[in-house]
Amino acid sequence: MRNINFKNFRNKKIIEKISRKIHEEAKKLSLNQEKEVVKLMEICGTHTQVIEKFGIRTLLPENIELISGPGCPVCVTSTREIDEAILLSEKKEDIIITTFGDMLKVRGTRKSLSDVKTEGKDIRVVYSISDSLKIAKENLDKEVVHIAIGFETTAPSTACELIYAKKLKLKNFSVLSCHRLIPPVMKFLLNSKDVDIDGFICPGHVSTIIGTLPYKKITDKFKVSQVITGFEPLDVLIAIKILLKMLNEKKAEVKNEYTRVVKTKGNLKAKKVMNKVFEPFDVKWRGFPKIPKSGLKLRKEFSCYDARKKFSIKITNHKEDNKGCICGKILKGISKPEECKLFGKICTPENPIGPCMVSSEGSCGIVYKFRKN
Repeated sequence: MRNINFKNFRNKKIIEKISRKIHEEAKKLSLNQEKEVVKLMEICGTHTQVIEKFGIRTLLPENIELISGPGCPVCVTSTREIDEAILLSEKKEDIIITTFGDMLKVRGTRKSLSDVKTEGKDIRVVYSISDSLKIAKENLDKEVVHIAIGFETTAPSTACELIYAKKLKLKNFSVLSCHRLIPPVMKFLLNSKDVDIDGFICPGHVSTIIGTLPYKKITDKFKVSQVITGFEPLDVLIAIKILLKMLNEKKAEVKNEYTRVVKTKGNLKAKKVMNKVFEPFDVKWRGFPKIPKSGLKLRKEFSCYDARKKFSIKITNHKEDNKGCICGKILKGISKPEECKLFGKICTPENPIGPCMVSSEGSCGIVYKFRKN
């Protein structure tokens, strides 16, 4: 990586300069376009954090609206998948369920993993899947199941550990794969009539793995402008400026602002290991119907590590969302957190009703933290 002065990414004068240029482009848009408001969607919880924490919206003109999409891996995990993990913990003796901290309070149909932990089930918080594999090696008399969540960013690490587990011939370890892929959900959103999207601020972390080419396929088909960007305030503002400029010039292209990290072909080694272990399949996201080829399941060669097959998990009497919670609409970009009747009243970080308030990358939790406090 070349030498970069990261102080400039929060330099007030530079930020004010970019903000002025955004306003200039926005004025042109109001003259050139029939639409009163241009909507730009970010699909990354970290971008949502940056936008709220640094008050990015206050630097934008009124005809530019930022909307949050399904960029939180905890939030898009379905209640069915939570129910599967809970069912395993309740029906199977001598089992250890490992998960990330944000997943504990996410409710399934009846309860959360935190609830079953309180009931005495062995639910452990880990920082990575390698921690889970270590637990399996140290507890050969017990089954260890890791809830593997996340997008293309975390799927390669899951794949690496499964390859290692296979090498060790470890028989008491498996994963409940809840991994998701970003490009398919972007296509779904563009095909949907529920939300109007004029441009995407593409996720930086995911893009380090997949590169720029998958976005180009989307732009070629849907004629939508996209900018891959980093996680500093200036990164996000530059991405907005670039998007507005492309809209004014009536160009639909993919631009890479995050060139200091993201390359055209992405991380070839990470993609290779991910493709060795996983294959895409149709899966439901929270608030979405089943999206074609948007999830990752284990290939046949690694099926012995698939918890669903290993324990024949079957869910009945399933319902999708908690009553009154509109997380599904928020994840689609149809609604905003403040539009939920539960937000900040019944639903708070201390008493989260939906996953968007639970996770540190969830829109509701982020808005509550930076606007309420």
